[in-house]
Amino acid sequence: MRIVGIIPARFGSTRLEGKPLVDILGKPMIQHVYERAQESKCLSEVLVATDDARIVRAVEGFGGKAVMTSPTHLSGTDRVAEAAEKVNADLVFNIQGDEPLLDPCFIAECLKPFQRDPDVQIATVMKEIKDESAFSDPAVVKVVRDLAGRALYFTRSLVPFPRNRGEHFRVFEHLGIYVFAKECLIRFSRLPQTPLEKVEGLEQLRALEHGIPIHVEETHCASELVSVDTPLDLERVRRILSTQYVR
Repeated sequence: MRIVGIIPARFGSTRLEGKPLVDILGKPMIQHVYERAQESKCLSEVLVATDDARIVRAVEGFGGKAVMTSPTHLSGTDRVAEAAEKVNADLVFNIQGDEPLLDPCFIAECLKPFQRDPDVQIATVMKEIKDESAFSDPAVVKVVRDLAGRALYFTRSLVPFPRNRGEHFRVFEHLGIYVFAKECLIRFSRLPQTPLEKVEGLEQLRALEHGIPIHVEETHCASELVSVDTPLDLERVRRILSTQYVR
């Protein structure tokens, strides 16, 4: 089975312009993500899908592979889908370009549903939230599953609501890494945006609203995964990398 990792990276960002190219300990952020993805033994190939020639030059400058995609995509998954149409792959990972602390173990865990059931079309991972201050943080996306491990819903709100706060009350954060069967990814990208997707600002709801199940694996990886969305996030990642994760 050929599994390809694609990292969507656009230059424009409302809170951190040129985010993929910001310096982190002497390397652009996109290089940190690319190199960590390459550490995974599960991936046959890694490439960056971007809308900006500056990112292409940066990726090629450190020996990576990049492809240009349309500047009109509404989401990173749509950008990944365009790039995926041109590659030989059975499964395609959407690897977030703003998570330079990516641990390859997340990639391996994301594949587990496909290993158990060849009919799986989309899989992702979740992690239990231990810090209750995150329960009310809309930047922390929560997910609930059915008994078979399929997502029931993704939301920025607290779910489940602890009316009966007993042993079964656990809250899980959705971690933004996905693996798709290639044909499902292309089909998903061509579907119209859906009402809940627009309300929550969560593209994964498009799949659920169109009846495509998403299998969600609970991660046992202890590594921290931080999305760099603001200058404060950037400083936090720099501190972590300068101590525990120096490359």
